[in-house]
Amino acid sequence: MNPNHHKPMFLTFLITLLLLQLLNLTNASTSPPITALYAFGDSTVDSGNNNYIPTLFQSNHPPYGKSFPAKLSTGRFSDGKLATDFIVSSLGLKPTLPAYLNPSVKPVDLLTGVSFASAGGGLDDRTAKSSLTLTMDKQWSYFEEALGKMKSLVGDSETNRVIKNAVIVISAGTNDMIFNVYDHVLGSLISVSDYQDYLLTKVEVFVQRLYEAGARRITIAGLPPIGCLPVQVTLTSIKTPRIFHHRICTEHQNDDSRVYNQKLQKLTFSLSQRLRGSRVLYLDIYSPLIDMIKHPRKYGLEETLRGCCGTGLLEAGPLCQPLSRTCDDVSKYLFFDSVHPSQKAYSVISSFALQKLFPFL
Repeated sequence: MNPNHHKPMFLTFLITLLLLQLLNLTNASTSPPITALYAFGDSTVDSGNNNYIPTLFQSNHPPYGKSFPAKLSTGRFSDGKLATDFIVSSLGLKPTLPAYLNPSVKPVDLLTGVSFASAGGGLDDRTAKSSLTLTMDKQWSYFEEALGKMKSLVGDSETNRVIKNAVIVISAGTNDMIFNVYDHVLGSLISVSDYQDYLLTKVEVFVQRLYEAGARRITIAGLPPIGCLPVQVTLTSIKTPRIFHHRICTEHQNDDSRVYNQKLQKLTFSLSQRLRGSRVLYLDIYSPLIDMIKHPRKYGLEETLRGCCGTGLLEAGPLCQPLSRTCDDVSKYLFFDSVHPSQKAYSVISSFALQKLFPFL
């Protein structure tokens, strides 16, 4: 067979791909400025909503917030800012993204964005109900409430403009997989693949609701390398005594995350095609996190599989307390507690998102 037989076809594919990328860049360059950012999901984007609901999933106490301005424990599950805080600051919207339930948030603040997210929540309502946190439906009802306040303040037309040009961030799924598959009896009742598909139907329905409400710029975060979360590393080492003193990622959980992310990418592409005038994009958080784990020195990190709070093995939320010992230099840690990234890690994730994703919004 002539080895050059497939070259014209391959060149045609490359040219088509380049034209599509140029088209995307052209469309992005002519897009109206981003007006606001609204976040839905779990602790990765919860700025402190859980402070105002009766749940154990709270972080409005030291040592959380030790790197935040004035060392405030705001309810963010980190030592400082979240990725969404860095993003709104980079976009020039506001210094940080506030929690919707924070009483200090005024109607005018809603025009540039808030977080409706709730730590301990997920795409599956059972996840939030088990942790007594806000379900996605409840977060949605607060969003509708916020729309009403905005319309009362600036009118329907201006509110519609703000929502149309706002960026919506959805970040959830990790708690679903941990609570309902890996560390729960449900894991023996349903296959990982089937449960992933179930979660993606939840994503699809939520995006459809956002679209019908006027949102057009929607980003959906994929799963992190769940098997590398310090708490999952610890639980695996307990179950496998031979590796107890050798902390390693649980690879089959990371494999599951990669499969889910591939499915999510296909879904976001399908939604963008189906929902006219929308940009529904996949937000890759797996790649920057796994790169920090594999190449810590590149980021000035020294510890990647243990949290800064307490022993770094299991402590999170109510177990990470004011009297808990913390590491000397949190900027050298990928995780602040046994589940949640440090401010340093969130700054890397936000830079990755701003570089790889936001030019296309």
